[in-house]
Amino acid sequence: MKGLRIVEMEGIGPPPFAAMLLSDMGAEVIRIARIADSGLGIDRPDELDLPARGRQSLAMDLKNPQAVECLLDLIASADGLIEGFRPGVMERLGLGPDICLGRNPRLIYGRLTGWGQDGPMAPRAGHDVNYLAITGLLDMIGREREPPTIPANFLADYAGGSLMMVIGMLAALLHAKSTGQGQIIDSAMVDGAALLATAMAGFRAAGMHDGPRGTNLLDGGLPQYSVYECADGKYLSVGALERKFQLILLEGLGLCDEDAPLQGSKEDRQRARRAIGQRIRQRSRDEWITHFEGKDACVAPVLTFEEATRHSHNQARGTFVDIGGVTQPAPAPRFSATPLAMPVPPERPGASGRAVLEAWGIDADRIKALVEAGAVLDGERPGK
Repeated sequence: MKGLRIVEMEGIGPPPFAAMLLSDMGAEVIRIARIADSGLGIDRPDELDLPARGRQSLAMDLKNPQAVECLLDLIASADGLIEGFRPGVMERLGLGPDICLGRNPRLIYGRLTGWGQDGPMAPRAGHDVNYLAITGLLDMIGREREPPTIPANFLADYAGGSLMMVIGMLAALLHAKSTGQGQIIDSAMVDGAALLATAMAGFRAAGMHDGPRGTNLLDGGLPQYSVYECADGKYLSVGALERKFQLILLEGLGLCDEDAPLQGSKEDRQRARRAIGQRIRQRSRDEWITHFEGKDACVAPVLTFEEATRHSHNQARGTFVDIGGVTQPAPAPRFSATPLAMPVPPERPGASGRAVLEAWGIDADRIKALVEAGAVLDGERPGK
């Protein structure tokens, strides 16, 4: 993606992660930060705002007309823009899609929000758990006869939001490259989260996954697709869905079909779960992993994040890397012809203001005037 220029409006959660993915893949992304911290999101030191890695930052006062005009000039030479404000905010700033596309007809204007640009809930605040709630996904996640389990904020925010935005940006950039025509992307986390359930909708229509949560094929309802506690209080994941893997699992556990009837009635499956659970509790997690080494039983240890960074497979692939003294996930996916460079650590908002303006074609006299007018900061804003 080298040669692509993206303007990112500073935000929280999914928009920065989407911009990070594009930056990780080689795009030049500049973050437009506020002069003063908005106070939104979860407070943390700037250097630990890891989704901000890999890009330069320019702090602007977008209530100042000079800053808005300068930003429009930057947008005029960009390939794409990502913003995550509520509907109408960019329009009130004088940076709505009509104005930006008027300056740059090939621009891809990405709008990443929770509820989308229209619909009765569009103006309202929300977070990952709310988007999952109204798509039906949250109701599917958890143990039988227990409240739904909140899967951190992975599904709606990042899978349904950030990843869908990046896919949309890339598709629209291909269209713009061949036609010169830009467009607006309305990427709603609620839409993206719902889309993740496409295969599940088919299972439900087929009557294969339509029971209460925790009783179905892929939600822990089957003893061969579940998580079990070991002797040391740690956990082992079991995912032996196919019959050939089930036989290897049972053999490795020293059980047979009579002990653990995986193919039988609900009562049989309950008996199988008890038998498997009792057997797994006889050894520690790591003893089981050693025992199943080299066997296609579809078992894996449930690791903490710290343990995951030390796992032999992750280390062999370089799945986790050290950037600026902080261990974090490496850029993905892998490319054979254009391997990804290691990102630089997050910088403080505004730290590259003058350098960004110069690199994007703003002359020295205008930069001086912008700084003197308080439209942009010449350097970083106060850190956290």
